[in-house]
Amino acid sequence: MKENPLRSLPGIPTLLGILATEVLAVYLFLHGALNVGDANVVTAASPAMAIAGVVIGLFAAFCLFGLYMVEPNQAAVLSLFGKYVGTVKDNGLRWNNPFYTKKKISQRVRNFESGKLKVNELDGSPIEIAAVIVWQVVDSAEAVYNVDDYESFVHIQSESALRTMATSYPYDQHEDGQIALRSHAAEISQHLEQELSDRLADAGVQVLNARISHLAYAPEIAQAMLQRQQANAIIAARTRIVAGAVGMVEMALAELQKNGVVQLDEERKAQMVSNLLVVLCGERATQPIVNAGTLY
Repeated sequence: MKENPLRSLPGIPTLLGILATEVLAVYLFLHGALNVGDANVVTAASPAMAIAGVVIGLFAAFCLFGLYMVEPNQAAVLSLFGKYVGTVKDNGLRWNNPFYTKKKISQRVRNFESGKLKVNELDGSPIEIAAVIVWQVVDSAEAVYNVDDYESFVHIQSESALRTMATSYPYDQHEDGQIALRSHAAEISQHLEQELSDRLADAGVQVLNARISHLAYAPEIAQAMLQRQQANAIIAARTRIVAGAVGMVEMALAELQKNGVVQLDEERKAQMVSNLLVVLCGERATQPIVNAGTLY
C-alpha cells in the first residue's frame, strides 16, 4: 500500500456554485408549483418544473457533503466503498466526490518520551532506561491501512526497540573499544534510530531522531554498582600513579648514573627505589629524615 496523490476541486468556488444551484432550484420550485396570472389569480402551473426544482435542490444539498477542510501539514485519505482512491494534501477548503470517505492524518513532526523501562543490559545487570523519539508520518496510506492505530503502533514498537537495544550493550565500558550505553551516546542513538526505522517503515512513519533521555542502574543494585564504579576509578588512578612513579624512578637512577654523582650498589638502588615509590605513591605527604652520618 503506497500513497497515491489525488486531485481535488477548490472548495470556495465549488461552494458558491452549489449555493447558486440551490437558488435556481428554489426559483424553479416556486414558479413551477404556483403561477400568478394577470388578474392576481393563483392557478396551478407546470408540475415538471416543480419536480425539477426539488431534484436539483436535493442534488445540490447532497454535493455539500463533498466539502472538507485540509490544514497545513495534514493529508486527507479518501476511499470509495472500502477501496483506497488517493490522498489529498492541498490546503484549505476542498471538494471531492460526496461518496468518498475521508480520514485526515497529521503529517506534523511529533515526539514522545517513553516510560522508564526496567531491562537487563548485556552483562545481566538490571537498569532503567528511557528515550525521546521524534517521528513523522510520511506515507498516509500506509499509516491508515497497514496498521490499526499508527500512534499506538509507534509507542509500542518504540518501547520494544528500546528494550532490544538495551540488552545488546553493557552499561559501562569494560574493555577498550567496547561500546557501552553510558559512554557512547552517539553510537547508541544511531543504533536505536535504525532499529526504530526498520520496525516503523511498514506504518509509513519516519524516525527523525532517537536519543536516550534516562539511564541508571535499578534501585536495588544502584549502591553496589556505585561502589564498583568507585573501585574501578581507584584502581585506574592507582595504576596511572604507579606507572608514573616507576618512570620517575627509572629517570632518577639513569640521571645519577649518567652524571656520575654517586655510585650505588644493588642494595642501595633497591632501597632508593623503595623510598621513591613510597614518596610518589603515598596518599599523604611524607616527612623526610635527614641522614647526618655516612651513606652506610
